[in-house]
Amino acid sequence: MTTLEVRDLTRTFGERRAVDGISFTAEGGLLTGFVGSNGAGKTTTMRMMMGVLAISSGEVLIDGRPLTRADRRSFGYMPEERGLYPKQPALDQLVYLARLRGVPASAARTEALDLLERLGLGERVKDHVEKLSLGNQQRVQIVAALMGRPQALVLDEPFSGLDPAAVDGMVDLLREHTARGVPVLFSSHQLDLVERLCERLVILRSGEVVADGTPDELRSAGTVRHRLVVGSDAGWVRGVPGVHAVDVDGPTALLELVDDAASQRLLAEALERGPVHELSPVRPSLAQIYREVTA
Repeated sequence: MTTLEVRDLTRTFGERRAVDGISFTAEGGLLTGFVGSNGAGKTTTMRMMMGVLAISSGEVLIDGRPLTRADRRSFGYMPEERGLYPKQPALDQLVYLARLRGVPASAARTEALDLLERLGLGERVKDHVEKLSLGNQQRVQIVAALMGRPQALVLDEPFSGLDPAAVDGMVDLLREHTARGVPVLFSSHQLDLVERLCERLVILRSGEVVADGTPDELRSAGTVRHRLVVGSDAGWVRGVPGVHAVDVDGPTALLELVDDAASQRLLAEALERGPVHELSPVRPSLAQIYREVTA
């Protein structure tokens, strides 16, 4: 399996540090989500990884050694600004782009036709890109990144503008690559999609990594909350020492408890007031964790 590692990577623009000494690993065989608000440094990092942008300091490694130009040539890269030629037919330019990466023309044509078919563009292969919808242009750009059995995939917002069926088709293709040990690093603002797909997550804020781990690791490190459901209005929970009411809606309250003693006080108070239907921990979503670490 191939492993990509970013080590102490920094990029400055004048006096501003867009990326500030970040380190993380995209392991082979895993989908790694790369998330953060606009301006957090995701695209700048990906550009440095691909050699599109110079590195101010730090390095990018593949399997423990410095990344070379030849390595990057074997990567599948989807840039933030799409790199398609609008007046060329989709199939022709996919073959051309694959040949630039060393794929023979006949093999490139066969692979492009197969991938376009799988993404629902089998009948549009001769259409000029400018004649395609933005979503279909996105599919062609994705195919360009997947051509030639890349040894790593670095994808900047690959799911942007895709309908649910296209997302599912794209995920199936990415899973085929991870199954052969390829690391897949992709950025996205769609946290629900990231939560569904990713085996690992890297969260950036202001050019720094503020969270890095598997979804379960991040959830276990997040703020633990509890749901209380009682037989009447639960507004009284606001007065229990050591209990912070995040939300109260009639008989249901979402709470943060400072310690076990607060939990015992809460339960005792609730039982004195009537039936308790539920008091259970709430597993935080990745969206909640993201808000906490980027606030």
